[in-house]
Amino acid sequence: MKIFTPKAHFKGLFLSTIVLTLAACSSSNNNDEVTVTQQYSVRITNLTNAQPLSPPVAMLHDSSFSFWKIGDAASVALEMMAEGGDGSALLALASTNPQHQSTAPIGPGASDEFMLETDDATLNLLSVAGMLVNTNDAFSGLNSIELSALTSGQTSVFLTHAYDSGTEVNSELAGTMPGPADGGEGFNAERLDVTGVVTLHGGVVTADDNLVGSALSEAEKFDNPTLRIEVTAL
Repeated sequence: MKIFTPKAHFKGLFLSTIVLTLAACSSSNNNDEVTVTQQYSVRITNLTNAQPLSPPVAMLHDSSFSFWKIGDAASVALEMMAEGGDGSALLALASTNPQHQSTAPIGPGASDEFMLETDDATLNLLSVAGMLVNTNDAFSGLNSIELSALTSGQTSVFLTHAYDSGTEVNSELAGTMPGPADGGEGFNAERLDVTGVVTLHGGVVTADDNLVGSALSEAEKFDNPTLRIEVTAL
């Protein structure tokens, strides 16, 4: 019969402890290296009668970022999108975030679909924006919509309102709107507006309702909602 001395016994325990500790560290490191990629399908449908939507932009981000806030002055990036339909400056505000810019406008009744994906669980908010181009500075979209509760295979549907960037007076005058109803100016760095902040848009008046000088007709009027946005977690 072999007799273990206390010294040998404690040595064995010590070596066992080292082995177990190293194994635990190895397991922890392996877990840290596992990443989960979350994919979303985004489908935007234009619900208006005659308001093309400029090529929309979309981004996944965290709570430190937003495209706009109602009651706050628009950023220059938002102004460029809301007056001229160019959303690239909005995307440049967080250029490393997962993002998308469509290559063409979305016409009335038409849709556009694209994918966004991330392996960063903190980027769980979605923002989308596009200009209603037969206006002075109206836009529509989603701002900081929470997606973390959306599980694989689930779809959330959002009906969006029209917003006014508060950067250009809604004169509807010929030469002041970039859309096909006018073909006028887009972004202008000079700010001329009554409110000066982002608000809900009151809609257009048009020449058919006796707004003197308006380049718009009854066809360009719009009601809320302006867009239907479907987000599906894959």
